[in-house]
Amino acid sequence: MRIIHLEIGAWIAFALLVALGCNPKPTATPPPSESTITNYLVRGVVKSLKRPEREAVIRHEEIPGYMPAMTMPFTVREARELDGVDPGDSVEFRLRVTETDGWIDQVQVVTKADPATRKPVATNTPPPAATNAAFRVLPNVPELKPGDLVPDYAFTNQLGQALRLGSFRGQALAVSFIFTRCPFPLFCPRMSERFAEVQSAFAAQKVQATNWHLLSVTFDPEYDTPAVLKAYGQRWKADPKRWTLATGGFDQIEPFAISVGLYFGRGVSIADQNHNLRTLVIGPDGRLVQIFRGNEWSAEELVQSLREALSKPDAAPGK
Repeated sequence: MRIIHLEIGAWIAFALLVALGCNPKPTATPPPSESTITNYLVRGVVKSLKRPEREAVIRHEEIPGYMPAMTMPFTVREARELDGVDPGDSVEFRLRVTETDGWIDQVQVVTKADPATRKPVATNTPPPAATNAAFRVLPNVPELKPGDLVPDYAFTNQLGQALRLGSFRGQALAVSFIFTRCPFPLFCPRMSERFAEVQSAFAAQKVQATNWHLLSVTFDPEYDTPAVLKAYGQRWKADPKRWTLATGGFDQIEPFAISVGLYFGRGVSIADQNHNLRTLVIGPDGRLVQIFRGNEWSAEELVQSLREALSKPDAAPGK
């Protein structure tokens, strides 16, 4: 009897080992290998800090061969990287970039800011206009909320053709805001990458939705001409029948952006450009369905939002 008990115990132990071997605990995503990371030594001035989010908004110098001088938020992997750093400080840091990610480390203060003149810039408000720019009043437009009818703004597409938002009535429309000179993978390139994934996801479905469209609107229209946008779209394999890239006048772009909480610098040099991220879903009836804030949303989430917009009773046939 004792031998039987021992044999049963051995089998139980063996079964546990097999189960553990077949169902290993999930492991964390491994960090990128050094061979996939490009490093840049950068200097700049800290405009503001969000320590809980491990984020610093920095007006940085030109990064030769990669990025013009501009103002943008950077994140650090470890909060201690920002110890001793204050708004107004001149800093030197290492920018680390992969194909899909970017962060900074080795942050060193070069010159401390004078506490008496230090003026942090809040990151949830538009950046001030350039000092030599004339004072102007931002357009007073109401905040758009889900269910609101989106105004019929006018643009020009990458083929040089005039269009209006109303042109997309009857379709579920996703809208992002970008500028083509932004190379940092977590910002405009991520918006475009997600749109490319959405385009591919719809194309891969057996029962394809037909009344959907993607619209990328530039907020750098002086540089982003139709020809520039066309070349940018070709880099992302944008199908003009499904994905429009648009430019236009500030009198159309700016109120549209402000109404959904997007800010960007107007009348400033590219070095002073500071912007956040917004992606919208507009239903076939022209009403706002959803606003995705930031860059953490996935292509699957956007596809789902578009399909839900198409599933409403007032959606046109072809959903």
